[in-house]
Amino acid sequence: MKILFLGDIVGVSGCNAIKKHLPKITQEKNIDFVVVNGENAAKEGVGITENIIDELLKSGVDVITTGNHVWDQKETYEYIKSQKRLLRPFNFSSDIPGKGFSIFNSKKNLKVGVLNLMGNVFMKKCNDVFTTAKNFLENNKLKDEYDFLIVDFHAEITSEKMAMGHLFDGFATLVVGTHTHVPTNDARILKNGTAYLTDAGMCGDYNSVIGMNIKNSLNKFFKKDSVKHFPAEGEASLCGIIVESDHANGLANKTESFIYGGDLKNFN
Repeated sequence: MKILFLGDIVGVSGCNAIKKHLPKITQEKNIDFVVVNGENAAKEGVGITENIIDELLKSGVDVITTGNHVWDQKETYEYIKSQKRLLRPFNFSSDIPGKGFSIFNSKKNLKVGVLNLMGNVFMKKCNDVFTTAKNFLENNKLKDEYDFLIVDFHAEITSEKMAMGHLFDGFATLVVGTHTHVPTNDARILKNGTAYLTDAGMCGDYNSVIGMNIKNSLNKFFKKDSVKHFPAEGEASLCGIIVESDHANGLANKTESFIYGGDLKNFN
């Protein structure tokens, strides 16, 4: 089983890169299952729309996760009720539409659980994420309901993400952080077999400030003429992680950071 997880898609350039490159990547890398975080995919750089969701799924994405910007495009509040391959954080209030966990079939007809969690530190209010995660693990078991488990932890700080990785170690195939849009250089397999990456980075224009226009971002820091943040529009790089996992136990055999396209010399 080979899993590709891609970090937050940012704006039009990120969406275009997915549509352009993902079919080729999945074929060349023999990818069986693709998860992307799409909460910044709208042209404004926040939220996601019905049309974008449909285009991503047609491009080969299996599941779309989100985070604190999931409702920034109002139509998503209704569309998530019927679109089962779009997740919102599991630790949102239970009366909010959508699901934060579901089980999907891979191309090889294996069952893949995808869990979307959101951190508590410096984030919009949601239920306690560690209590929620602990309760989840008590009620859901790897190789019982699902063959593999992917956890997208949409969170701000590295210590919170690392702690979550260790909580799931041995009980998930992959725990990967999203939200900060900067890829970390710590892809590894934890001691009990779970692949881990603190942040997958973003699918967007890296000649930017976390995907947003440089000039406008600098003006905001200088507290002078600026407008609401808007995405940079250069060619996007796709960033994330590839995990090869063992069907026998659902744990990781191999993992590697993934960066594709865009101005790759910026990563040397």
